[in-house]
Order: sequence, then C-alpha cells, then structure tokens
Amino acid sequence: MGYGCDFEFDLGVKTLERWLIKPEKTMNISLGIPRERAQDERRVAISPAGVQILSEQGIRVIVETAAGHFCNFSDSDYSEAGAIIAPSPEELFSQSNVIVKVSPPQPEELPLFTPGQMLISALHLGTVSRHLIKTLLEKNVTALGFEFIETRDGELPIVRTLSEIAGSLAIQTAAKYLETGYGGSGILLGGIAGVPPANVTIIGAGTVGLFAAQDALGLGAQVTVIDKEINRLRRFEAFFNRHLVTAIANDHYISELAKTSDVLIGALSPKKKIIHPLVSEQVVKSMRPGSVIIDVSIDQGACFATSRHTSHTNPIYVKHGVTHYCVPNIPSAVAKTASFALTNTLLPFLLKLTEHETVADILWKSHSLRKGTYLFKGYVTKKILSELTDFPFREIDMLLAAS
Repeated sequence: MGYGCDFEFDLGVKTLERWLIKPEKTMNISLGIPRERAQDERRVAISPAGVQILSEQGIRVIVETAAGHFCNFSDSDYSEAGAIIAPSPEELFSQSNVIVKVSPPQPEELPLFTPGQMLISALHLGTVSRHLIKTLLEKNVTALGFEFIETRDGELPIVRTLSEIAGSLAIQTAAKYLETGYGGSGILLGGIAGVPPANVTIIGAGTVGLFAAQDALGLGAQVTVIDKEINRLRRFEAFFNRHLVTAIANDHYISELAKTSDVLIGALSPKKKIIHPLVSEQVVKSMRPGSVIIDVSIDQGACFATSRHTSHTNPIYVKHGVTHYCVPNIPSAVAKTASFALTNTLLPFLLKLTEHETVADILWKSHSLRKGTYLFKGYVTKKILSELTDFPFREIDMLLAAS
C-alpha cells in the first residue's frame, strides 16, 4: 500500500499510522483581533508577544488599529510582531476567518460577520442576547466561549486565569470602598495593633474565592469562606493551614455572617450554569451600614438578590446602606495584566487551529475546543444556551459525526 507494511489485516496499526502522519494540508488561518467596543472593556485578546508566536507558526494576524490602546500596546508594537493593521472593523472582519475577542460581539459588530467564520470570545450567559445568537446562527458562525473551553481533567483554563485576577481585585476593590471618602464604614481591611481588622466573608470556595482569601489574609483581614461542598472547604482549610474559618453555605450561616461582615464577596462557581441569588434582600438589609458587597458572579447571574450590573465608569450603588460593586468585567481594571494572562492561556488553543484542514476536523480532534463550542452548523450545542434562547439544541458530537 506504499507504506512498507501490509495494513489490510490490522486496522489498529493503520489507524495509528494515520494519526502519526501530519496532514499535508492545514487550514489557512487569518486571525482577526478587533478593538473591543463593549462598555469599559479595556483588554485586548492577544498581546504583541502572542501575535509574534502566532505569526511564526504561519497564522496571518490582523489587528484593528488602536486595539491595544488601553494596554499601552501601540499599532507599531503589533506590526513589528508580524500583524497587519486594519484601519477599520469592516476591513478586519472581511479579511479574517477567525475572530478572537474578549467580550461577546456588540450589536454594531454583528452585521460585520461573514458566513462560515469562527468566533472565540466570552459569552456571559447571565446577559446573553437572543439577537446575538440568532445572527450568528443565520450566518453559520462556529462560536466558542471562554467559559466553556475545558481540558480533559475538567479544568476551565481561561475561566481560571480570569478568576485569579478577579479574586485579587475583589479584595483590592473592597478595601477602597470601605474607606470613609467612598461612603464606607471607614474600616482598614487589615486593622492595626490594638484595632481589629475587617471581617471578610467569601461565598464560594473556587478560584475566585481562593485568590480573594489569599489577598485578604495577606492584608490581615479576618476571613470566612462558605461553600456548599464540604470537600472544597477541607481543601481551603488545608491550603491556608486553618488560618481562616469555613462554614457550609446554608441560610443560617449566611444570615448570621452577614450581620458581622464588613465585606461580602460573591464568588460562586457556575460550571456552565446560570447563577441564582443565594443571599436574599432581607439578609442584605441586616448588614451594617457602610459594608461592601462585591458580586464577582454577576456575569453569570447574581449571588445577591440586590445585585444589578454596574460598570467601571459607574461601579457602585448603595442599597439598604450597603455599597454594591457588581462590575461584570472586573479584570478589565488591570487591562495589561489581564491581556497578558489571557494571551498565555489562549495561545495553546489558537495554535491547534493550524493542525487540521477544516473546522470540523479541528473540533473533532481537540477535546478542549469541542467542549468550548456553543454554535456549530446552524445549531446551538450547549443545552443551557438553548434553554435560555429557545433555539434548537444538537449535541456537538452528533453534528461532527454527520459532517
């Protein structure tokens, strides 16, 4: 058969041989990185260093002018890294078959998509637009969500990276809004000798909770972490050598802790589901005046019944005497750090795009990208998204097998 062996009687060897031979044809990738247009979104999906790596691997990268402005990445930084600078979003979208961005596409971007493109971005189930999904389905866009991309061991690498930043920023933000000048109770988060520190309660023992607890303890705060899963709490106690308090997340503990907490942080881990409020309005009313709520879970729903979306421009509001900070894109506050972190996490997945000839082959061979797909071949491939939008649901594996 031309391979120096007879494979007719050994299909297993033939399959192995097929996998070991690198395909002669691979998909020609033109990867577009547009300037973000969502409110207060200052990040960029790929840094100039990431663009250089992609260019060296044969990927044509197109960057919209001023895409890295808020991160202090200039157009010349990108062009020197090998990118083509597009003067307008129209030109970028028309020349790209893969669009990589941070926030979900905005209404003004939707007409720019062309049939058959691939989109890789966040989706934000808590605020997903039916019009967005309808437009992408009609244009047969293959769409992948940051919050769905998953490794074989169940890790959500992009979510984890952004959650690390959000957890640290939650404490930094809470410390600021406890200050008297911001209407807070005037308490120093870590206290000083002879003056007790603030009480910080973190709802959720996931990645956000881990980094929030780490930073709060580092500043000297008294920290309590609550979660519904006892094994998560055990891991926290072991990791922090019992320097914090843990409790099961039930109505009793939540209501009791709210009365004594200076800071409540909502850090629930949705695992691809919509979050429903765990803390009632009555419990929020019981908090001390000048206390602070940081709802990190707001982009997937809300942890507190009193939460509503805010922005970096207008980040807080006061309800029942409690300062609420409910910004969905918290990492955008440190745009440069967040963009570097996002680049580091995205690059391995983007490089997989060069390994096969078609989108179907790419998704079939890559477990992570397949798990990350929420639109394919004109169908919604995530059940939760189908339930939210009423569009037909099909299993991604079935669609790939058929194609």
